[in-house]
Amino acid sequence: MFNLVGILITSIVGGLSGWIAGNIMHVGGVLKNIILGIIGGVVGGFLIRLIGISGTNILGDIIITVIGAFLFVALGKVIKKIPSVS
Repeated sequence: MFNLVGILITSIVGGLSGWIAGNIMHVGGVLKNIILGIIGGVVGGFLIRLIGISGTNILGDIIITVIGAFLFVALGKVIKKIPSVS
């Protein structure tokens, strides 16, 4: 069962992490980075729990969310570099 407070905290921390990751990686688009951070935080948290790892407290959940957000912002940066086929 989903915990609404947990999802809300994950979204807030993910958005903040996406913004920070965009600044560290010098990726433009603040809104895009925040959205990628939220998605990365939620998906990263879900995948980590799926393989059996979970944060035992709020700090563990924040670390998992930050890792997921950074991965999604990095993925967004890589996808942006791929030339489009017209």
